Amino acid sequence: MTVKGTVHKFGNDVDTDVIIPARYLNTSVEKELAAHCMEDIDPDFIHKVKAGDIIVAGDNFGCGSSREHAPIAIKASGVSLVIANTFARIFYRNAINIGLPILECPEAAREIKAGDVVSCDLAKGVISDETTGKTYSAQPFPPFIQRIIDAGGLLKSLK
Repeated sequence: MTVKGTVHKFGNDVDTDVIIPARYLNTSVEKELAAHCMEDIDPDFIHKVKAGDIIVAGDNFGCGSSREHAPIAIKASGVSLVIANTFARIFYRNAINIGLPILECPEAAREIKAGDVVSCDLAKGVISDETTGKTYSAQPFPPFIQRIIDAGGLLKSLK
């Protein structure tokens, strides 16, 4: 599977409270969660993000509480991939469980800029910054996890 989109760049320690603020956790409706995605860190994010776009961030993306709402909000907003230097472990697993592709790649996380157009071959872990022409390598998921992501999440893969 290949994804391509414009980059939205964030820093270190982006926690689940800014990905989807706690005041919106009274719903599990994906469209409603998406409407508030990242609003406490970038109030215009939801107006700028388009289907296929990519988030690039620094260390410890998704830290904080273990709410599954955070990766759901990101995916429902149209984001096709999150690339970070590192992910909080519970966010990492929640992302896989709901079918949100994520890749750890320190070099890409450091060098890719907001507004760059990036494509990624998820099966190979090859990240291409089409704006700069630079290519990065990330460790792709093993086939059994890639099947979960391709199916749209753990529950869908079990059906």
